[in-house]
Amino acid sequence: MADTRLTLRAARPSHARRIFAEIAANVESGHLLPRTSDDVARHVGRFVVALRGRRLAGFAELAPLGPAVAEIRSLVVLADERGHGVGRALVAELTTRARQLGHEKLCAFTHAPAYFAHTGFSIVPHLWVPEKVFTDCVGCPLFRRCGQTAMEVNLEETRERPSVAAVPMALAGQHA
Repeated sequence: MADTRLTLRAARPSHARRIFAEIAANVESGHLLPRTSDDVARHVGRFVVALRGRRLAGFAELAPLGPAVAEIRSLVVLADERGHGVGRALVAELTTRARQLGHEKLCAFTHAPAYFAHTGFSIVPHLWVPEKVFTDCVGCPLFRRCGQTAMEVNLEETRERPSVAAVPMALAGQHA
């Protein structure tokens, strides 16, 4: 695995079936909420795929919720790629894309809040992201019982500040 570089790129329609299958597998294990194959196919262009060589390593979707807010959805890192920076690379790429599109805030609704906290997101009340709640949550059959934590990062505040992932490990534990 170390011999093959990780590349990130926009997903293609040919990726939709595999993305859907991986999402479904993660729904069964309790990591994601369900999505239909039609929904994935319709939005496949919003996904970024991480490839190690020609093999899928992970993916995530950048879903606009409004002019100021976007969401990271369906972040999946394949089991044999976990712990190798694939998720961090996907979050960083989607953060960059959200900024380029002019979004002020990026959110994630997740079963893994500690992961997103390490990438600069903060836990917030669900109603602090009304664009998500009233776009997706209210109509969801799991509304108020999905178990997800709302997280967000203000892209304007973090524009000048390097992410935790950008700090060299030798410096991460030092105090000024």
